Amino acid sequence: MTSTLLRGGRVLVGDGTTPVRADVVVDGARVVEVGVDGPLAARAGATVDVTGAVVAPGLVDCHVHLVFDGMDAQRLQSEPFSLQYFQAAGAMRATLAAGVTTVRDAGGSDLGMKVAQERGLLPGPRLRTAVSVLSPTGGHADGWTVHGDDVRLLPPHPGRPGCVVDGVEAMRLRVRELARAGADVIKVCASGGVMSTRDDPHHPQFSYDELAVCVAEAADHGLGVMAHAHSGEGIRRALAAGVRSIEHGVYLDEAGIELLLDRDAWLVPTLLAPVALVEAIDAGMRVPPEVEDKARRIADGHLAAVARAHEAGVKIALGTDSGVFAHGQNHRELGLLAAAGMRPEEVLATSRVGAELLGLDDVGTIAVGARADLLVLDGDWSDLDRFAENLRMVIQDGVLP
Repeated sequence: MTSTLLRGGRVLVGDGTTPVRADVVVDGARVVEVGVDGPLAARAGATVDVTGAVVAPGLVDCHVHLVFDGMDAQRLQSEPFSLQYFQAAGAMRATLAAGVTTVRDAGGSDLGMKVAQERGLLPGPRLRTAVSVLSPTGGHADGWTVHGDDVRLLPPHPGRPGCVVDGVEAMRLRVRELARAGADVIKVCASGGVMSTRDDPHHPQFSYDELAVCVAEAADHGLGVMAHAHSGEGIRRALAAGVRSIEHGVYLDEAGIELLLDRDAWLVPTLLAPVALVEAIDAGMRVPPEVEDKARRIADGHLAAVARAHEAGVKIALGTDSGVFAHGQNHRELGLLAAAGMRPEEVLATSRVGAELLGLDDVGTIAVGARADLLVLDGDWSDLDRFAENLRMVIQDGVLP
């Protein structure tokens, strides 16, 4: 094992408290000592002087799409099927360089990518995967067009079951197929979305019975369910059925907030998604006119909804929807969460909240026994709009760059 001493900095534990003066010792892939009672003696191995800097946990992004590289459907339709996986290697590198050491891929990445990362063949953040995105016919993941062809962002293959599913028994079967394929979580679309032409974000999708059997079958396999949900009714229906997290929540209302609290569920806002998507369209990314129209309207009220949820005490986890736009911008979500009223300490603690959502008890925190996923931040660490500028070093599993 190789030991590393990070000496002279302040440590942001990741629980929402302010930084404290402490040295940190890493041995192998784990934190073995946090010297809050005074400086730690040098030991065999490397010593890194972080005087004046803050040491924070690596970010946990609970909503990315690593096999997407923007939403230019015309370009995607002209590319070889397997190219998505080679491009994902670049997305993994960019995501890790942005300070993200763990991600939940919300659709696209399969078991092979997860195993490749674990074996060191695909350097990047550790992966939890949904594999496919489930929606009903005419829903957010149905690529049917009025021309009569399918323009599917996630074509099925042996490791990625199809996305469109209708009815209770079909849902039960598809969840079983996803569990067999190695999914860590089941993702459903409880409302319409933006990056689809024939549905409306205000409309719910899937019946309560379909959602309930999804949650029950997933639970039988030890899996939770995440729900893409914009509309108030879609959010309420998904939470009533027992989903573990609401993704996006653009039109989250007071009833939805009460249900999030009552069900002890998580909100993953992805505030960056509509902002960066419109930027990409303005920069020349080609999307259907229906998508552009929805993208320009979807952000209205999103920030205010997240602010109300935070004020009410809803558990908010970090998530970006990276892949809908260019990878490596994950840090921009931090400033948007601050704009929603969260203190800088709370914003960076969303990684710990996200780790709990993912069922990981050893990431998103700096404590003895935790994984040594660490960030070294210079300058004013609390100026989250300058996070990328202040990010000096990313350490994952104790490995220094």
